[in-house]
Amino acid sequence: MGGVNMRAIRSFPLLLLVVWLVVACHRGEMQSGKFQTEADSLAGVPDMRPYDLNSNFRVTADTLWLHELPFTDSLPVCRGDELVVAEYAVHPEDSVDSFWVKVARDQSTMGWIQEHRLLENIVPVDPISQAVHWFSSRRTLAFFVVLGIFFLWTVVRAIRRKQLRLVWANDIDSMFPVILSWLLAFAATLYNTLQSFMPLIWQRYYYAPSLNPFEQPFILGLFVLCVWLIVLFGIALVDDIFRQTRAEVALFYLSGLASACIFLYIFFTYAWIYLAYLCFAAYTVGCIWWLRRASRYPYACGACGAKMRKKGICPHCGALNE
Repeated sequence: MGGVNMRAIRSFPLLLLVVWLVVACHRGEMQSGKFQTEADSLAGVPDMRPYDLNSNFRVTADTLWLHELPFTDSLPVCRGDELVVAEYAVHPEDSVDSFWVKVARDQSTMGWIQEHRLLENIVPVDPISQAVHWFSSRRTLAFFVVLGIFFLWTVVRAIRRKQLRLVWANDIDSMFPVILSWLLAFAATLYNTLQSFMPLIWQRYYYAPSLNPFEQPFILGLFVLCVWLIVLFGIALVDDIFRQTRAEVALFYLSGLASACIFLYIFFTYAWIYLAYLCFAAYTVGCIWWLRRASRYPYACGACGAKMRKKGICPHCGALNE
């Protein structure tokens, strides 16, 4: 690896120490509801819910109707209103959903609603839950597809006009892009695993999230740790790229890398889980091969002394080497 990579590697332990100190601290409980009630027991509930009493939600529907006893009068709550879970009740005579939840916006606005209707139209107020909700949205998926195609089209046009850097093709002298893409593929595969085999664990995390990977079940903790590593290597990548290249080249390179990561995320998240496992194994082999190949520089530029994998135009100074 080159001098730039050695500087990045030497700074890696410090960055890792910062991440360790952050994730080792438990996240404080968020109390952002406008109205809270007290409950001492969950007696009478047929099974534990993924959320708790006094959980705070934000309404995502335009209008959500709450029923007052005996379910004849209705009260509206609107998009953006915050609700708190006050009570549970079971109504066996309800053939649609026998489990009802009492929620409150404030002292004067509270009522009952079927659980499935409530969960379809709310999101927890915790920012981690809201981020999960946004990434899981179908509209977000469509946005990612369009954004990835736009980035890829922009980068391809730029490469045709002049020599620019692109991940996996005319790549920069850095290990971080490949490692970052592998971490993202790994995290997406873990998320697919949670959705396929452990949906209850993921649902529980959605309603009570934490940034500490060490207090989660193994697979979920590994996923959270991957997210932290993606952030860590992303920072190291940006620093490494702007040290090696001009700002224009760096921005186009990051656009191409973002496009590749978007398609990796979509594929490994939504692919059939066993196909995702096979493709992830193949992608891992490809990343290892590339990292081993990236360390081989048999030539050096006669003008600036930069390392080169083959003779020709130096990617650093533009000099011709024959």
